[in-house]
Amino acid sequence: QNIHLVAKWLSSLEKRLEQHSEGSHRDFRVFLSAEPAPCPESHIIPQGILENSIKITSEAPTGMRANLHKALDNFSQDTLEMCSQEKEFRSILFALCYFHAVVAERRKFGPQGWNRPYPFSTGDLTISVNVLYNYLQASSKVPWDDLRYLVGEIMYGGHITDDWDRRLCRTYLEEFIKPEMLEGELCLAPGFPLPGNMDYNGYHQYIDDALPPESPYLYGLHPNAEIGFLTQRSERLLRTVLELQPRDSSTGQGALGTQEEMVQALLEEMLEKLTEEFNMAELVAKVEERTPYAVVALQECERMNALTAEMRRSLAELELGLKGELTMTSDMEALQSSLFLGMVPECWVRRSYPSTASLGSWFADLLARISELEAWTRDFSLPSTLWLGGFFNPQSILTAIMQTTARKNKWPLDKMTLQCDVTKKSREDFASAPHEGAYVHGLFMEGARWDAQAGTITEARLKELTPAMPVVFIRAIPDDKQDTRGLYPCPLYKTRQRGPTYVWTFNLKTKENPSKWVLAGVALLLQI
Repeated sequence: QNIHLVAKWLSSLEKRLEQHSEGSHRDFRVFLSAEPAPCPESHIIPQGILENSIKITSEAPTGMRANLHKALDNFSQDTLEMCSQEKEFRSILFALCYFHAVVAERRKFGPQGWNRPYPFSTGDLTISVNVLYNYLQASSKVPWDDLRYLVGEIMYGGHITDDWDRRLCRTYLEEFIKPEMLEGELCLAPGFPLPGNMDYNGYHQYIDDALPPESPYLYGLHPNAEIGFLTQRSERLLRTVLELQPRDSSTGQGALGTQEEMVQALLEEMLEKLTEEFNMAELVAKVEERTPYAVVALQECERMNALTAEMRRSLAELELGLKGELTMTSDMEALQSSLFLGMVPECWVRRSYPSTASLGSWFADLLARISELEAWTRDFSLPSTLWLGGFFNPQSILTAIMQTTARKNKWPLDKMTLQCDVTKKSREDFASAPHEGAYVHGLFMEGARWDAQAGTITEARLKELTPAMPVVFIRAIPDDKQDTRGLYPCPLYKTRQRGPTYVWTFNLKTKENPSKWVLAGVALLLQI
């Protein structure tokens, strides 16, 4: 709808309500329903209407039990009786209700739940059940693949824009909707078997009696996933409280003085620790052969220069502003505010790399990245182990590994893939780079851990949210030499935000079915 017309109509409604507030029937009431606005500009309901209203909100149910009951509420005893293949229809309908509840409620686990949030609705569930009914009426056999495809790729998959989320959706359906469900051998979650043939009220009763208490296990996740999302929620709350603190001059000169002194001290410390920019002309002259690795090193130095130059410029400008030698601009005030709150300023973020760190950790990390680049550009020989998280563009170095191997062996680049072998050693144990490929350190795993002795992914330990990986040996091999049996294709992301920070896929060995790690949201991270 046109938001301007709605705004105009609402203001005339406000006037009309004022006119009718006197002399109307004592039981006269007006009911308005509204949806949450997507942005502050859409907050157009007039203040007068809001102040005079009794506001009732319809909250989405929370927790698996409430979501499962709500999913089942879309149907009735008549629904259960309408299909000629009653046993199959009821079993799959209940599994679809559980699937719907899981995908909707999994959002609360943040990026470990879904890379991006999706607007799954009850419409997706009811249409899926209609499709199920039509298929079962038309055929004596259950078309398992067709059902999974229509539900996972079209009804629910139609919302999904991320390939890893699509894989997750597909895996849930492979686990929940399969022939074993008719033999009574299917558990929807640990300790929650798919119920047998029951009537409508029986299913509701079964949920109350048999569903285990709310926990990440109901979604195929590890209990650590809950710790992670509760920690992030607390941090967000505390940050908001901090940002709400008054910072204007009315708080008294003393408080303002300390704020400026704090920012001044931090600013001086940063300017002092920031090293000189890389001299690109010197570095280019030093490179004897522009190998793929040398090209990556030069690109990284250029990007680091752009970031540190902006930092130096903005800090020096703010310093003059604090001394009164320059008029404070809105950009300078934003920088001052960020430094005071311990946040990475927006003007630096734009030239930086994805990071979820606070300013102190981010700056220490920046200095570590600079010293890593300084060491590498002394003679441009590949470091004994690469800190993959220290790159602006980690994809470039992984591509360089493939290019180097392809040139050396005269293999076509588009027919190659990266093989990832996890060693049993840490970075101190390596004195030199390998003849081919590279050793990589500084990776972390979320959702599970790496068992170095067994050489496979295994269940995470409680409260160890992101255990460090041993050094990983990465080399390029021809596509057809890759053995994919007993491997979990594990996405690698730059930060815990996942989603757009995706870097590469590494195949990791697993003794268990890879679907376990898909449902657990297992990924590798470059920084935590």
